[in-house]
Amino acid sequence: MNKSYEVEYCNLELRFDRRQIQNLIRDLIHEGYSLYWSETEAQFLISIRTGRKLVKLRFQKMKNRYKIVGDYIIKDEKLSELIEKLIGDTRGHAVVKRMKDRQIVIENIMFGEIIRLVEVSGMEHRIIYQKKPVVTLEEITKAYQSTRAEERAAVLRYELDYELCVLYDALHSGDSRAADESRDRLLQMRGEMLQLEL
Repeated sequence: MNKSYEVEYCNLELRFDRRQIQNLIRDLIHEGYSLYWSETEAQFLISIRTGRKLVKLRFQKMKNRYKIVGDYIIKDEKLSELIEKLIGDTRGHAVVKRMKDRQIVIENIMFGEIIRLVEVSGMEHRIIYQKKPVVTLEEITKAYQSTRAEERAAVLRYELDYELCVLYDALHSGDSRAADESRDRLLQMRGEMLQLEL
């Protein structure tokens, strides 16, 4: 093992069922790790001996599932590979920082897949990979240039004015049923107007 090897796992958002935790324990034993685990009503804890270090993975209980909590610094390559396999298998989210030879590589992982890879050397950083967004810049530009929302908002203002007149007439004549129907229509129009203004 390279002594300068170190991986930090931050902002982990992995969700498991009990079977996946049992599979992790099986894989750890198969790789030759000395470990023990304990369980309370609130959490499941796996303690793994890596040389002189003890790594404690904490799984918070959530109804019938578990969620890993905390940040972890791992200096063992095999254990790091197992955790990354876990991130992929659970389609989890994480920020992974790999420190090696005075260089840091940061991976942003969402749904088990790397969406951004950045290399940091001293004060400089360079983006090695960035997944393209689902919405393109061209589509955003077209949406901003579109006047459909403004046109609908102008028409909607007239509809609101008319509906307010209908409500006034219903209240003035004492027709509570017509007034309630008018209020419902006004609420719907208000919701649409708020959406158009965003």
